Amino acid sequence: MTNFKELNLLPSILSELTKKGYTTPTPIQGESIPHLLQGSDLLGIAQTGTGKTAAFSLPIIHRLSKKKIELRDKQVRALILTPTRELATQIDSHIKLYANTLDILSEVVIGGVRKELQIKALENGADIVIATPGRLMDLMRGKHVDLSSLEIFVLDEADMMLDMGFLQDVETISQDLPSVKQTVLFSATMPKIIEDLAKKLLKNPKKVEVTPESSTLEKISQEVFFVLEDDKLSLLTRVLEDTDISKVLVFCKAKYGVANVVEHLVRSEVSVGEIHSNKSQIEREAALKEFSEGKMRVLVATDIAARGIDVSKVSHVINFNMPEDATNYVHRIGRTARAGRSGKAISLCGEKDLPLLRNVEKLIKLTIPRVIDQPFHQEFVVKPKRKEWAKKKRKR
Repeated sequence: MTNFKELNLLPSILSELTKKGYTTPTPIQGESIPHLLQGSDLLGIAQTGTGKTAAFSLPIIHRLSKKKIELRDKQVRALILTPTRELATQIDSHIKLYANTLDILSEVVIGGVRKELQIKALENGADIVIATPGRLMDLMRGKHVDLSSLEIFVLDEADMMLDMGFLQDVETISQDLPSVKQTVLFSATMPKIIEDLAKKLLKNPKKVEVTPESSTLEKISQEVFFVLEDDKLSLLTRVLEDTDISKVLVFCKAKYGVANVVEHLVRSEVSVGEIHSNKSQIEREAALKEFSEGKMRVLVATDIAARGIDVSKVSHVINFNMPEDATNYVHRIGRTARAGRSGKAISLCGEKDLPLLRNVEKLIKLTIPRVIDQPFHQEFVVKPKRKEWAKKKRKR
């Protein structure tokens, strides 16, 4: 598939894509959209940053626009379920862009904002609702949303949804949906629990898989700095002295770590914001907006935001801590090198991070280059897992 025109989408949708400079579909879009336009259920496996949002939202807009109906009170025609508030609002912004000239109403249903506003917005129904599980279930219990005639159900970032403990919520919500509908499941990885969920939700699905989960984006340059834990903040400051680091995401493993990093950078007179679960939705959106507009140079976040941040021209990603789950490394660094650009990922690795680094390198099948020429360098040895280490010793 070389051109969006070949997909036979509505002219108004193609016009909006052209205005934004989108002419060639990504692999996940080119393979998924034809199946979805035909009404098939679909299981899509693709890494973050590969264009999954357009892959499912363009067919939804096309289908609902071609068959307009008069909405009943509280009625929803398409439901997109996603794990984080940031991801929900960004999906909505994309839908509003693609459907700019069409009579398609989309609403966001998420926590962190007044429920009364969302209830009011749904009174007359909505073509598309983008929701997080908790708030949606709240509105379902209060009978503020009618899913009885739902036509399309999308479960986005399914693996992250399950990692965050939403499996039971997803199953509860799906049980309340009509049996006849189109169901779409997108995930960056395919563990057995996702396979089992797909078997429950999907009927004779088409499967589309692009970019193996173990590979990282080729345009991302990766480096690791070995450093004592107590020296990480000082090293971070030294790294940020590089003026080429113009827009950087710093990832920490916990929200208290975010606070420490932010406090240190503020003292170092670096323009910085933060995003994590303790921040209100208004605060999170404000920080993302300022970061996106270039009003702050550094945004510090936890893994909960790794797949929910879609900001253009992120030059660098810095892992202040290595992630506990190796697949999150791929999601983190995937925030840079988007839209065909190059990017750089830097990891600050303390001694207790070494097993996590080993897991990352095993996943991506690559030894990340070590930067020795830095003032806080420590000589660490990344040993293989205990069984592998024992085998090598016996061979000697």
